[in-house]
Amino acid sequence: MGTAQIITLVILAAIALYAVLLYNGLVTLKHNVGRAWSNIDVLLKQRHDELPKLVETCKQYMQFEQQTLEKVMQARAAVFSAQTAHNVPALSAAEGALRGSLGNLFAVVEAYPELKASDTFKTLQARISGLENAIADRREFYNDSVNINNVRIEQFPDVVIARLFSFKPFDLLKFEASETADVNIKALFI
Repeated sequence: MGTAQIITLVILAAIALYAVLLYNGLVTLKHNVGRAWSNIDVLLKQRHDELPKLVETCKQYMQFEQQTLEKVMQARAAVFSAQTAHNVPALSAAEGALRGSLGNLFAVVEAYPELKASDTFKTLQARISGLENAIADRREFYNDSVNINNVRIEQFPDVVIARLFSFKPFDLLKFEASETADVNIKALFI
């Protein structure tokens, strides 16, 4: 075997090794997105389980606010449906609706001092608020993972491997316009 053949084999082996490293990097990114989604999924399920308890507690005190409670439960169902279907755009919209209905519920609670003073309500409100914060953190991690994945599968030379092995971009969890708008505090207390 001549020197030229050895150099050619070394170059081909280096190219193959580089391609394997690129492929493995893309696989890692894809699985990071899946792990980030799973983290959100766990928190959404926990919140999904807590919301009926909150609504039931509120029903004991808020006999005339059924519409507010129904909106929370409808939004909860929409989140669950989108989550189950892994429909990221629908989940983003449903999450916005749920956060809005929870905000309205917590504003309406101000008119019910007995409910506001209830230990059960305080515990559930704190638990749901904690889950909301955790979901926001996990949502940020998910979007970071998706962004890194989507950028890498479009960059050269990764794009060659990505197209060859059908790596696909993922959807970001986007905020609805209503979630980024200024809150009208006066409207909450009318």
